[in-house]
Amino acid sequence: MNLILTGRRADRLDAIKAELLASFQGLNVHTVPLDVRDRAKVFEAIESLPAAFKNIDILVNNAGLVQGLDTLENVTPEDFNTMFDTNVKGLMNVTQAVLPGLKARNNGYIINISSIAGTQVYPGGGIYCATKHAVDAITRTLRLELVSTKINVTSIDPGMVETEFSVVRFYGDKAKADAVYKGIEPLTGQDVAELVVFVASRKPHVNVANVLLLPTNQAAVHMVHREN
Repeated sequence: MNLILTGRRADRLDAIKAELLASFQGLNVHTVPLDVRDRAKVFEAIESLPAAFKNIDILVNNAGLVQGLDTLENVTPEDFNTMFDTNVKGLMNVTQAVLPGLKARNNGYIINISSIAGTQVYPGGGIYCATKHAVDAITRTLRLELVSTKINVTSIDPGMVETEFSVVRFYGDKAKADAVYKGIEPLTGQDVAELVVFVASRKPHVNVANVLLLPTNQAAVHMVHREN
């Protein structure tokens, strides 16, 4: 199996690569330090992949972030642009770079990691919700546009996941980030990854179109039960 890992931090990519190679036999890993917001670099990276990695079968669009809790009245242009450039334009950059190959081979999977915020909204998250609503629209439209192909298109919409998500939202304030998950057992990155593997391992004629993935004690974006 060949796996391509992309991300902005080369040291993280190298660490994950080493961990994977130590854990799984028969796995080849190629890392590409990359910011999905840089359209030219995205296309350059895809075009210059080593021969063994060129035929991509599964694309997982996972890059995304949120910044701040500002109302729509007060959100800064910098935060607005960062969220849209990463969550929407970045996803489109990678998808447009990879899709021609998928269509040429007439098979594969596009799995977009969206959010419960792609179908719901909450005060202080308007721009983030708007970006994830856009991802939902892109995913559903892509599925329509590819209906005559053998390419499956999936949206996975997690609720609360304890990753660096909240640390980024609060600009590195770990105490504020930890408070988000206080009193509840959130999802983990592994929970989401296991679902990605499930989706991508179905028979080719089975398209898992959309999955809402929540912690047991979260019922909606704004409804969470916390233990004292």
